[in-house]
Amino acid sequence: MDEHEAAQLHHKLQLLETEHRDLDDIINRLVDDPTMDQLQLRRMKQRKLLLKDLITRLRSRLIPDLKA
Repeated sequence: MDEHEAAQLHHKLQLLETEHRDLDDIINRLVDDPTMDQLQLRRMKQRKLLLKDLITRLRSRLIPDLKA
């Protein structure tokens, strides 16, 4: 992986982490609201889990391969 590709991955990772944090904040505020649409809340939680998976995959791609 060259420096340009690594920089792009870092940028994408930052965007995903920001979205993940924002969703976490929103979910935490809305979870106790009895008028909140439960389907919409479930979709936000699913999106948050998807973001977590994407973040994990990107982080693993940024770890250099070690030659034994």
